[in-house]
Amino acid sequence: MKKHNLCGVGVAMITPFKGDQSCDWEALGKMIDYVIEGGVDYIVALGTTAETPTLTEEEKREIIRFTREKIASRVPLVVGAGGNNTKAVIEHINKMDLEDVEALLCVTPYYNKPSQEGLYLHYKAIAESSPRPIILYNVPGRTGVNMTAETTCRLAADCPNIIAVKEASGKIDQIEQIIKNVPKDFLVLSGDDGMTIDVIRKGGDGVISVAADAFPKCFTRVVELCNQGLFDRAEEAYKPLDEAVSALFEQGNPTGVKAALNLLGLIENELRLPLVPATEQLMKKMERLIREYDLC
Repeated sequence: MKKHNLCGVGVAMITPFKGDQSCDWEALGKMIDYVIEGGVDYIVALGTTAETPTLTEEEKREIIRFTREKIASRVPLVVGAGGNNTKAVIEHINKMDLEDVEALLCVTPYYNKPSQEGLYLHYKAIAESSPRPIILYNVPGRTGVNMTAETTCRLAADCPNIIAVKEASGKIDQIEQIIKNVPKDFLVLSGDDGMTIDVIRKGGDGVISVAADAFPKCFTRVVELCNQGLFDRAEEAYKPLDEAVSALFEQGNPTGVKAALNLLGLIENELRLPLVPATEQLMKKMERLIREYDLC
């Protein structure tokens, strides 16, 4: 069976803010052009990197509309739509304007720490009611629960409307087990920039990346080499990015990537509480890395 087209590099888009904390639509438009021209394969709106918990419902609707219109069918659009109340997630999805939305990225329920059976039934209910395909998102460092390989594979086998998983467990053995046991048309995407090469080497299909916000040309080149089976060359291409990618997450996400984008002149360095901008020390470090490795 043919795999879905959400392979390669998806970029977890930030939400730029102005100094008054309002959404910066001009900057968002520039960002969308920047990453598409940089070679990304699709855009993910309203994920973790977008500071989605701090956005109003009206802002979320406007971000989807604006992003869809700015993309203008150049690349697919994926939209985040997860939560820890199954019924509320289903109701939210049914109210969304999903025109030209390729798929929905649904994070594992956070805070209430469901069992594996709870995770299975949560996603099964969402998949059965959603008018768009679902991408599972396993990120235990943020949610407090790890969805096991067994649960992911069970969902992949039982729910045709679940097409992929974004795996950010950091466990390469778990990811490899998923790759080996899911249906052939199911996508396994890295949720960690630093593990992208290893995941594709094991048979994965790409990454949903934070680094591609700031360094799309460099990062997409790495993945292109991986997809050609040129893993030694991919490792070489990744070396200039290695320290910068680590720095992006040094003080949390999207603190680091917004610092880098500010230094690149693309956005104001504004976040909404409880997140705060990068320290002066990190800004200087990021500036040095961008200059030293010619990452702009």
